[in-house]
Parts: sequence; structure tokens; C-alpha cells
Amino acid sequence: MSFVAEFNKLRFASLIEQSQGTTVSEARECLGKPRLSLADFGRLISPAAGDLLEPLCHRSQLVTRQRFGKVIRFFAPLYLSNECINNCKYCGFSRDNPILRVTLAVDEVLREARALKEQGFRNLLLVSGEHPKFISQDYLTDCVRALHAEFPSVSLEVGPMETNEYRPIRDAGAEGLVVYQETYDRAVYAQMHTAGPKRDFDWRLETPERAYQAGFHRLGIGALFGLSDWRLEALSVAAHADYLLRHCWKAQLTISLPRLRPNAGDFEPLTQMADRELAQLVCAFRLVFPDVGLVLSTREPAKLRDGLIPVGITLISAGSHTEPGGYTGAGKEKIHLTERGRIVELAASSSEWASTNTGATQATGQFEISDTRSPDEVAALVRRLGYEPVWKDWDAALTA
Repeated sequence: MSFVAEFNKLRFASLIEQSQGTTVSEARECLGKPRLSLADFGRLISPAAGDLLEPLCHRSQLVTRQRFGKVIRFFAPLYLSNECINNCKYCGFSRDNPILRVTLAVDEVLREARALKEQGFRNLLLVSGEHPKFISQDYLTDCVRALHAEFPSVSLEVGPMETNEYRPIRDAGAEGLVVYQETYDRAVYAQMHTAGPKRDFDWRLETPERAYQAGFHRLGIGALFGLSDWRLEALSVAAHADYLLRHCWKAQLTISLPRLRPNAGDFEPLTQMADRELAQLVCAFRLVFPDVGLVLSTREPAKLRDGLIPVGITLISAGSHTEPGGYTGAGKEKIHLTERGRIVELAASSSEWASTNTGATQATGQFEISDTRSPDEVAALVRRLGYEPVWKDWDAALTA
């Protein structure tokens, strides 16, 4: 049975109702339990548990240090392309958005990666829109093969594929795959995805299982908070994580906690999640899933990231760009404007061709980042907090 079948049997309305009815004493009881259930997770994210944020954070910090030590892993997103055939209302790369697009050649990807290597990164996450003409299986395989010799950890966040399509990319050196379901609310999912293969909710939901069958060592999941009720999304992610830990137990699991950020489509979040609620959610995931990695990206503001790092976060990005060529300006001579999926000629005198002061291209980013500090600045902060920044914790030689 796949997670889709299990997901369809879960009574989320009942779990939400139980969560809303939780008392402070019931939530407090969860702090003393050696093992916690999905129902306990609902209690920990309840409004009542919000009044226990200080003891929740204290307990979460202790569990994190026990399981992971005082280390924070660093990674960098490397955007390959912002071409996309999907219409997703909340995404800057959405097909119908009139934005500047580019797909990097393999040598340009390597150029971007080496710039990140100079900053210390050895853990790369390759990200792209979903467009088979530009981001094919062969293209991804070539990118991974080129990077694998210099980077011990290369993961993917690209359009879902079949298991047999993942295998050549895995054999080339990719060891992780990240896929956000975006929203686990089927009705909202249908409203947000109006065109393209991403409309298939079940196909996307089963992606981590297909990646596991292809041999990936790391699996990453998450919901994009701002599309549906955050407690419903969180319970769905928790149920998904529980399933993957039972059925894909040879792989390491990470959970990302992204909130919507401004982007080219000017989409306004449908729901809100306060900073305190995000902190509460970090604690709930840590206590219920003590061995799962928790990811916090540069979507979040610096002050909030600094406060959450000791609470339960184990993996962060820094100095990120969300546009292809953002680190070096690679590919800027190939930038083109698209409108409703069609290339439109851009005036030669247009200021949009100009590069920024940092030499980055003007290709459109997926979203605006919030924490703009350099990797060195974030690493220095991590050290001041008493933690060790880890740029590399995996090497292919371990499984040779």
C-alpha cells in the first residue's frame, strides 16, 4: 500500500478537532512521554500547547542535542532553470508569469557550483522548474555527473519522475531528493495547480517512494505554509513522515518548513502562520520525530532563524539565490522573456538585460529571500551560539 492509500484513510478533520480541543494539561503530558503518536503531535501543535512554548523549546533543544549533537549542517540551493510548464498560482516560475528565464548549460552549472565551493559549501541542492524540453533526464544526469567529482553531497528538487528515470541520475552521484507536496489539502491543491503535470496530486504524493526505490539515501518532504490551514498541513506532513520512516527506513528523512514569500506572480498567502506558531511546529516535529532532520531556509528572517537554530533545526541554507546564474552571472547572455509560455523578444536597450552590482543575472527568481546574510556571517552566528557549522558530513567513499 502506498502513502496515497493510507493518506486517503486518515480522518484529518477528526485529528484537527482533537487538536483544537486539547487542554494545557494534556499538551503538557506529551512532554513526559518516551514515544509520541500522531495524536500527540496534534496536541503539541494545538492552541493550548502554544501557551507552553518555553518548556516545548527547552525539551526540543535537549532532544536535538542528544540526537544530533551541537552541529548545524549547511547547504546551498543551485538553480538550474526557471523554465516551467506548470501553472502554480503561488510560484514565481509559473508558466503564465511574464518573467525572464534561462537554463544553464552544464559548464555554467559547474561555474556556479565552484563559486559556492569557494564559500565553503559541499552540500548542493539542484533546483529547477518543471519543463522536459529544458530539464530532461539526460541533462540532470550530466549536471550531477559533472558535480559529483567535487561535491560529496548532491540532491535534487526537480519535477517528479518515474523510478527508472531516477536511477541514471542516482548512479551519476545524486544521493538525495526533495519534493514538497506544497499543500496536502486536495481542494486547495486543485485550485492552485491549473495546468501542467503537477495537477496530479497522487502522482506527486508518491514521489518520495519512487525515489527511494531508485536508491536515494536522503528524502526530503514538506508543505508550503500559506495555502491551507497550517495545522492541517502539519498533521499531513507528520503522517507522511511516519509512513516514510516505516516503509523507506534505509533513507535519512528531512522535513522542510517553508512559508510563502513574495514572488513574480504577486500571490497573496491564503492563510497565515505566526512566528510563534512556526517555533511551536519545530518543537512538535522534533519531539515526535527525534531523528528526522529539520530544514530552515533563507525564506525566514535572520532574527527568527537565529532563535530557531538552537531549538531543533539541523540543516540551513545561507547566502542563497533563487534564480539560475545568481551566484556568478552565468547564462545572462541567454536570458529571454516569456509570456504564457511563449518567448517574446526583449528590446536590446532594456535595462532588464543589465547585471546587478554582484554580477548576478537578471533572470527572475522563484521567490524573495529574507535572510540576506553571507554564509560566513551565518556560520559566525552559529559558532557564537555554541554550535559547529558543518559544510560536509558525507563522502561517496563511505559507500564505495
